[in-house]
Amino acid sequence: MRYKKSEISVAHIVEAAMRVLARQGYAHSSLMDIANEVGMSKGAVHYHFPTKEALIGQVLETACDAVAERTRKAWTESDNPILAMRSALHELWRVRAELSNEAKVVADLLAQSLHDDKLRKPLAAYYRFASAQVEEHMRVNAEAFGLRPKIDPKLIPRILNGLLDGLLMQRIVDPESVRDEDVTQALEILAASLFELAPPAEGAKPKGA
Repeated sequence: MRYKKSEISVAHIVEAAMRVLARQGYAHSSLMDIANEVGMSKGAVHYHFPTKEALIGQVLETACDAVAERTRKAWTESDNPILAMRSALHELWRVRAELSNEAKVVADLLAQSLHDDKLRKPLAAYYRFASAQVEEHMRVNAEAFGLRPKIDPKLIPRILNGLLDGLLMQRIVDPESVRDEDVTQALEILAASLFELAPPAEGAKPKGA
């Protein structure tokens, strides 16, 4: 029971941290702010997370899991590989454009990491996880449609995530400049341009033969 109670406490702290960081930003948030938000003493928060940086790693993991779950559903909601890819690309933008707490926290931490190298390692882990998910599903859908990547497949999700995060930052500072329909259309065109028809396997019979 103590172990379960500890897990629950950690989950509550992470949820509170997500809210505080989304509302105030990393630079203006302290463990005391998070303790007040969750209704615990600073010592109790400090017991689970000795530093704010330790907490950030868990917050990013939680944010990544939330985004991964939404996009996973989008990848699997259609048996048609092209429709599944299109749905997932749209969801990758929607999860950012809605400016959920998760999206706000990631955007803020990316900006802060320019001058705070302690944030780079957890952010790198976040991007590795997000990229691996996109790469896996995109590869499966492309293969099902007889397509192969024109470039290193590991680079494709990096390009897509970079484009999406860059557009989100522009959307935040200049909301009228980035329209949803333009982004989703651009994503589809970009994704399509990165793949080509794969040659038939050696010894394979042509369809209809």
